Amino acid sequence: MGGAFFVTGTDTEVGKTMVSVLLMHALQRQGLQVLGMKPVASGCLPSDEGLISEDAEALASAASLALPKSLINPYTFEDPISPHLAARDANTDIDLWQIAGNLNQLRQQADIVLVEGAGGWFAPISDERDMADLAMGLQLPVVLVVGMKLGCINHALLTAKAIEAKGCRLIGWVANRVEPRMLRFEDNLKTLTDRIGAPLLGVIPYLENEEAASQAVDNMAIEPLLSLTPATCE
Repeated sequence: MGGAFFVTGTDTEVGKTMVSVLLMHALQRQGLQVLGMKPVASGCLPSDEGLISEDAEALASAASLALPKSLINPYTFEDPISPHLAARDANTDIDLWQIAGNLNQLRQQADIVLVEGAGGWFAPISDERDMADLAMGLQLPVVLVVGMKLGCINHALLTAKAIEAKGCRLIGWVANRVEPRMLRFEDNLKTLTDRIGAPLLGVIPYLENEEAASQAVDNMAIEPLLSLTPATCE
């Protein structure tokens, strides 16, 4: 059974899906079968086939195999609100056992599966549980996507410490330049590199075209991901 890891972010809209897709392409260039999973998604679009998550669609398009959307994205909600509120409005319980079962099926068909969270590390999925509980329950190492903008140092360091406090392994982090005019970008990057106790997997520039995205794939440091083991949360 293949390895897997959990992609979280310092906030919503920091580029978790884009970074996940770039990592998938980088791993595929090593000859690996790679799949993506989006267990929970809100802000989905109605269609003839039901609700569609744009994030899940991007992961599916980048995957090595075509698989049912219900396997990749078991929980979809229309309103762009916190998953626990969306689930409550839909009278739905987000079942961690269901998500774990889906992930096991994906891992049987791939070398590595990327599991993308919704929102940030503590985004709730019920009145009692959050994304941190999901990552812990799945026993996955974590990749942290840092949206590089004013305030990111505080957000990144708090999230990194929260991941470690949960007992999960922070396997690496990615700096994603979401604000192209961010002042003192290199200084902020150095501060985070010095203070986050996990390797920097990549620095994603503000992507304006496909050529820039391809270069970003070339620059991803995926070695820590290639050494994944099935259980790395204790």
